[in-house]
Amino acid sequence: MSAAPIAPPVSAPENTATSLISRLRDLVNPLTAGIVAVIVVCACVAVWLVSGHLPVGIVLGILIAAVAGVALLGLFAFTGETDILAGEGFRASDIVGALSEPAAVAAFDGHVLAVNPAWSDAGGGTKRLPQGEHAPALFVALREAKAQGIGRALVRLGGFDYEMVVSRLGEDLVLVRAASQGVLGNGLMLKHENPPAVQDDTFLPEVSEPHKADLPEAVMDAFAEAAPFGAALVAGNDLFAARITDFNTVFAALTELAPDKLTGLAFGDLVTENSRAALAEKLATHKSGPFDISLNVKSDRALQIYVSQVSGGYSLYLFDVSEQKKLEQTLVQSQKMQAIGQVAGGMAHDFNNLLTGFKFRNDQLLVNHPLGDPSYEDLNGIRQIIARAEDLVRNLLAFARKQTVKRVTLNVGEMVSEAEVLLRRLVREDVKLETEYGRNLPNVHVDKGQMEMVMMNLVVNARDAMRAQGGGKVNIRAASLSQDEAKDYGWPEAPAQGSALIEVSDTGPGIPPEILAQVFEPFFTTKPLGEGTGLGLSTVHGIIAQAGGHIQIVSPPGKGATFRIFLPVWIEAEKPEAEAKPEAAAKPVPKDLSGVGRILFVEDEQIVRGIAAHLLRQRGYEVLEAEDGEEALAIIEAEEGRFDLLISDVIMPGMDGPSMLKLARPILGDVPVMFISGYAESEFSDLLEAEQNISFLPKPLDIKTLAERVKEQLAA
Repeated sequence: MSAAPIAPPVSAPENTATSLISRLRDLVNPLTAGIVAVIVVCACVAVWLVSGHLPVGIVLGILIAAVAGVALLGLFAFTGETDILAGEGFRASDIVGALSEPAAVAAFDGHVLAVNPAWSDAGGGTKRLPQGEHAPALFVALREAKAQGIGRALVRLGGFDYEMVVSRLGEDLVLVRAASQGVLGNGLMLKHENPPAVQDDTFLPEVSEPHKADLPEAVMDAFAEAAPFGAALVAGNDLFAARITDFNTVFAALTELAPDKLTGLAFGDLVTENSRAALAEKLATHKSGPFDISLNVKSDRALQIYVSQVSGGYSLYLFDVSEQKKLEQTLVQSQKMQAIGQVAGGMAHDFNNLLTGFKFRNDQLLVNHPLGDPSYEDLNGIRQIIARAEDLVRNLLAFARKQTVKRVTLNVGEMVSEAEVLLRRLVREDVKLETEYGRNLPNVHVDKGQMEMVMMNLVVNARDAMRAQGGGKVNIRAASLSQDEAKDYGWPEAPAQGSALIEVSDTGPGIPPEILAQVFEPFFTTKPLGEGTGLGLSTVHGIIAQAGGHIQIVSPPGKGATFRIFLPVWIEAEKPEAEAKPEAAAKPVPKDLSGVGRILFVEDEQIVRGIAAHLLRQRGYEVLEAEDGEEALAIIEAEEGRFDLLISDVIMPGMDGPSMLKLARPILGDVPVMFISGYAESEFSDLLEAEQNISFLPKPLDIKTLAERVKEQLAA
């Protein structure tokens, strides 16, 4: 926004004369005429009563004196803010008009004299400066500007936070201008330094050094008394030893002390020992705040304080920033969980490649050392270890929401009933497992194996939590909830079609409030070292989120823990009736896994690519290898697309699998393509919407499954 042009300077005599004429013109009104008439009448009556007669000359003298007195009083005693500026040699509109950033000239009481278009566009008012919750630090900045010449505050204009610089203009006015736009809703100053007052030769009059050093008077004005934040005055040179002399009702409420006990109390007695040391260190930097502070109170509020030195003591301003801190913690927690999820997904992808290599090698050895061979038991033990590692990878992928999902439509009651058989094997004799579900429960669209894993993790956690008290009871309840009922239970984003509820509760000691917010974090566990990975509940959270549901914990102190799982009700879409087609015969599983064909195998992990290509060659296939998309594209062009099957990883350095296929498809023609990946198929399915003859095989692979799928694709 371009700055408004500055009016040409006006000489001081001309400016003064114009101001006097303007004020004389303003004085000519019915009010001043009435005042003069009352004065003249009263004076005439007084003269008549004293002397007994009233000459005309005396009446005229009284009239002239009354008019002159009222005029002088209006000219000098009632000089307005505009006259103050004129007396200093400039106009408010000139100041703000010369600035491109939002700016306003105002009095110390918040009354606005002039604003520029940028201030109005930003949402600033034209009558008063922002007040209350929109500018909690502005009052402090005004006091700093009055005492030191300049102050800073974070001010809300039109829904955005701006760092405002408040500069003193003369004795009674300030210039408020936006230095930079801050972060919406952070509630903290962007710059806490208090630089020395900078005098602008264009606008600011010279202020003598002795005046800069003056401290504001130690008084609690009406603004501070009615402020929505805590304000107090303390008397003394040392802040912590200074005694509280005055305070408003909000300050008393935040300190949780009765007014009679608060008066005369040393401020240091209100502050915790650790917070006192931190506050003293920050005050040594000669900043006014905001500083985090902890008081000796029962409530768990997040407080911040501003400290401003006044004559004979300090002014304290206390702000409750609990809601703001909660939002900040929620944002940080969300970002941390997202980052950990990305790391977990990447680790699982790499681990899947290693597991695939292990499985290929182990399967090859098992073929050469069948049952009865002395090495068979050892190799079979390795296969079981690999299976356990696969479960760990599935947990990581479920937490990262990248696990391959095979969703089916299941009735909630039947799902709990079938899982009950498995769950009873997990609990000991001292733990009683009960289920509670009725008929007519809704259907959900979930991965059956994942939901069994969810209930298994919750039941095992409940069993372990009750171990110290000698056992207890675990209850699994299933119910159907409407949208309003689900919202009342704790799912604000419940869908319109309603929700299915699966509730797992126990009679254990419950979850302490201080760790309740951490239970879904990966690798967080309260179990002894070596007894848990800390991935159980984070896996549960990832599975439910991937299914489009919600999980909530209710744990009153000492009354056990209840995990509520909400899943959206699945409603089958009505499809138009189509002509009945003869059922296709089921494809027979090939017994002979050998075959003939030309295959291009694209995989960036050499362990997987080398072993898989070797095993496929042993079964009669001609296999060419490529380590990335660029090399695969070059081979396809060199061979002119003469391949019977393309097998490719999805995620690779440089060009990924789907991108490579789009460029290679005109050369390959209708050659079938099999993608292999440790990530869920949904992660990249949108990249292949227009492709045909595409299949997917999840990692980790085994040679038998790979050989079967290759033969199926070539036979098709």
